[in-house]
Amino acid sequence: MEHEPWLNLFMLAMLCPLITGAPSSNLCSEENLRISGGSFSFSKDGSLVRYSCSEGYYPTVKIRRCNKGGWNPMPKRKPPECKKITCPDPRGFENGEVYPYLPRYFVNDTTHYSCHSGYTFRGSGVRVCQLNGKWSGSTPVCGRNSDHCPDPGTPAGSTRTGHIFNIDDKVIYRCDKTLTLIGSKERVCQDDGQWSGTEPECYGQANMGGNPKVHVDNIKNLVINDPSREDKLELYVFGMGDDVNAEDINDLKTDRGNEKFFFKLQSIEKLQETFDNMIDEGTSVALCGLYRDYDDSYSSHERRQYPWLAKISVTRSDGTISNCMGSLVTSTFILTAAHCFKFGDTPERITVDIGSNIRRIKVKQYIPHPRYNLRAKKHMGIPEYYEFDVALIQLVEPLIMGVDLRPICIPCTKETSGALRLSDREGTCRKHQEVLMSAETVNAAFISERKKKIEKKFIKIKQGKWRDSCIEDAKKAEGITATNAEDIVTDNFLCSGGTEPNRDDIACKGDSGGATFVVPGNRMVQVGIISWGVKDLCARNPNAMSEPQSRDYHTSLFSAEVRSFLKDYVGDGTLGTPLTFL
Repeated sequence: MEHEPWLNLFMLAMLCPLITGAPSSNLCSEENLRISGGSFSFSKDGSLVRYSCSEGYYPTVKIRRCNKGGWNPMPKRKPPECKKITCPDPRGFENGEVYPYLPRYFVNDTTHYSCHSGYTFRGSGVRVCQLNGKWSGSTPVCGRNSDHCPDPGTPAGSTRTGHIFNIDDKVIYRCDKTLTLIGSKERVCQDDGQWSGTEPECYGQANMGGNPKVHVDNIKNLVINDPSREDKLELYVFGMGDDVNAEDINDLKTDRGNEKFFFKLQSIEKLQETFDNMIDEGTSVALCGLYRDYDDSYSSHERRQYPWLAKISVTRSDGTISNCMGSLVTSTFILTAAHCFKFGDTPERITVDIGSNIRRIKVKQYIPHPRYNLRAKKHMGIPEYYEFDVALIQLVEPLIMGVDLRPICIPCTKETSGALRLSDREGTCRKHQEVLMSAETVNAAFISERKKKIEKKFIKIKQGKWRDSCIEDAKKAEGITATNAEDIVTDNFLCSGGTEPNRDDIACKGDSGGATFVVPGNRMVQVGIISWGVKDLCARNPNAMSEPQSRDYHTSLFSAEVRSFLKDYVGDGTLGTPLTFL
């Protein structure tokens, strides 16, 4: 797939000045500009009046621009006012019930969803109206299992034409009169059982601005001579300030997969803050693996640098505490290692700390892989056997994503295809493995905590000619008498450690369950779970690095049995915001 790294910057440079607009004459009267319940301020040259309200409210007039001695829009006898922010009407929910039934839904109002008999639920069962006027979580859907494509749902505030979901069938969306549609107006059921384009959403109307279509056409003509190659081009459109016509912009951007291509920015001065806050909570799993690349010296930002990082503690009946790491993979599930738990552990004894504010999350249950059995090969001289050392922690309530709380990418999902910039045709599990794991030594990392400080540790996953010796060293682990290394470490493991071709960092006991991840481009993709190691070098030196025969083994997320387990839970639409497995 061909990409032009400079193209996104070109789009930003081309569109921002046009959308923002140029200053006008400031020879306008300052009378009758007040707003009921809010305040206003002038731009530096006096040509623009901007209205603002307190949190939870929005101004009925956002800006007025001075043009030829008059304000546009013109002040009226009745001043603009601050109104309470509302979320789109969710009562278009089909084949089920939404409650409570309210005339309007304001910030912090909560809705609950359930299906009629004979329908299967997916999406978010509980949604909260947020300050941005959008519902948290994903669109709830009550669908049938007999269709080729799943029911695409009807987002809040919209209506849908089309109720048959077989190959080549179409659905068309329209938003309520006061709302603007962002996303795909038309979607088609494809051969692979997926819908084309992106799920639409209905937003509050923005003020009108210039139309940059002519500039977009020029860019297309500059980059693409052959129209058949248009799928190689990705157009990210950025609207700056309040003078943005969101509906016009929506028609200019790339419309493919679950990736987001349109962002509305407030000002160039707050660009970084805007990039943090532009993440769409409703499609957060589709925007997996995003992170802030802070310098490691900024300790207060460590958790925001790894927004999927979870710390897991289990308090045993004898008062001892066992610690592990984990990774947020959807709003409802933490991925970790099965050996972090023992028989008798109950949800109330498990704590999960996550996010830069170190919030403590309640646990509903932990779910080990059904084939995990620590004693399965004891008779073969392997006292502890760690194949399928994977578990999920289901949370009591789905988390709402934000700047410091985002999921890591999981391979072999449509969401990760978007992160890897793969088209629907190219988005296969084999292609993911090719992109992420093709080298004989794959640069990877994991997160460790030493003396309450989070550190990134660097390793090389050994493949090809390097894997055999890496696996052979498993026979040197304490207590193992088996003579066949492949009985100890199967193809369901990844291997790191040792000193060739480089000296790797080494994992310690508290690192178990943590994500082994790679960083292709600007996304973090988890490829393994830290499971076990040949030597406990950290007992004598917490900052130890590998010795020639010290190895770590990681449960591979490319294992078919592991993928099947994950699909059963994190791909289940009834359990939070699901991932779409390939």
